[in-house]
Amino acid sequence: MNLYHLRYFVTLAHLEHYTKAAELLSITQPSLSHAISSLESELGVKLFEKEGRNIVLTKCGQAFLEDVEQSLSILDSSVNKLQMTGSGEGQIDIAVLRTLSTHLVPGLVRDYIKEHPKQNIDFRFHNSTGLTPDMIEGLKSRKYDIAFCSKMENEPAIEFIPVSKQELVLIVPNGHPLCTRDEIDLADTLPYPHIGFSRRSGLRPIIDKLFKECKGQPQYTYEVEEDQAVAGLVSAGFGIAVVPHMALLAYMPVQIIRIVNPTWERMFYMCTLKDVYQAPAINDFKEFVKRHATV
Repeated sequence: MNLYHLRYFVTLAHLEHYTKAAELLSITQPSLSHAISSLESELGVKLFEKEGRNIVLTKCGQAFLEDVEQSLSILDSSVNKLQMTGSGEGQIDIAVLRTLSTHLVPGLVRDYIKEHPKQNIDFRFHNSTGLTPDMIEGLKSRKYDIAFCSKMENEPAIEFIPVSKQELVLIVPNGHPLCTRDEIDLADTLPYPHIGFSRRSGLRPIIDKLFKECKGQPQYTYEVEEDQAVAGLVSAGFGIAVVPHMALLAYMPVQIIRIVNPTWERMFYMCTLKDVYQAPAINDFKEFVKRHATV
């Protein structure tokens, strides 16, 4: 059984006439008859039967036609997608930290589309968990083509390209004793309860290291995974927190205080698998991001 024979079968099934089908397929009638006979012999059933001067599908042929048409449609769609991908079009699956999904990454995609108005690319965004380790695993399993997230150590298969940086700040709820401060030493925050990041977060070891430099560790009342969740608990008065200076903070009932000691800037990266084939559209977008990175 081969693909041509299946396409011959579909054409004959719709025209119900060997001569007309052969003309449409640009083959001889004996060649078409041989192809159908080969199919019937391989399947062990009759696909067509005579009805006057024409032919019609048998019950087996009707069932086979439905499956063959569905299979050919899926195959043709897949071939078309791959051909589009090879010509610089197609789909790009991007995983992105939520803190980067409000401005940085949408802005890069918008600017790329403006620069390439005739390219038909479907950008698909994923941020189901918002955790860097899950995004890295998604890259390894080929679920994502590109991830915008933090850097992880001991990941030799991943290329980390810096694209942006973010300052860490202290946030406190309105009315907190530290509200009047414009800047602060982290050591001065130790007497107050903190909201912390979970140990799965890429920020947790960074913040732990900063407090270690202050020769102390805060008492955490809650530990959560995402930036926005930490900020939400602070705004509700459950504690204070060290968080990235994200745009969302300007719209929340919290005070933002600059940390003067010890200082730290959080880096964000575009991450992809090393030494694997990626479609032209993906490579083109990666080069665009490298040229327009803010770092």
